[in-house]
Amino acid sequence: KMMDAVTGAIAKIKPAHLIYISSDAVYSNSPEPLCEESLAQPDSIHGQMHVRREGMLRDAYDGPLCILRPTLIYGAADPHDGYGPNRFRRLAQKGKEIVLFGDGEERRDHVLIDDVAEIIRLCIFHKSRGVLNVATGEVTSFKDIADMVVAHFDEPAPVKGSPRTGPMPHGGYRPFDIAACQMAFPQFRFVPLAEGLAKAHAEMTGG
Repeated sequence: KMMDAVTGAIAKIKPAHLIYISSDAVYSNSPEPLCEESLAQPDSIHGQMHVRREGMLRDAYDGPLCILRPTLIYGAADPHDGYGPNRFRRLAQKGKEIVLFGDGEERRDHVLIDDVAEIIRLCIFHKSRGVLNVATGEVTSFKDIADMVVAHFDEPAPVKGSPRTGPMPHGGYRPFDIAACQMAFPQFRFVPLAEGLAKAHAEMTGG
């Protein structure tokens, strides 16, 4: 229903360029690095929602459509507070224990919100069309991320594991091939995770 409203507005307004922020959740699980041509047959409702929305936009709009599929996003002002660097940072600031799923061994790609915004800016500037993943190409375990986060504080919060109650999402490993992003914007470089976490920490604490 939400996308019906959007496509109805598109039919009336006929925008010169359209960018849709989708998600890497559209892709099927794969041990191989994901690229823009990877199979988009997700088994999650979240992923299926984005696939359906992408299709509705393609059907409704015949102009230059750009679909961006970001991976996990982090930043100081994140409102979601999902498992990962954003929640870890807030717990550590309060001196509270960070509890990992299992031993935090899952390896995922995390991208700084500043970089997502810059990719969007570049796509607007170039009036880009097509599909582009927004990921750094590097994967890091949640345990290592938690350790990096707590190291920013004078009194590091404790980090501990916990028994898993289900299988690891995506098999615990979700890498990306970012060749298409590098080809589209050769001057652009993603902020390394350690640098991005330090930036988010400084913004959150005013340091």
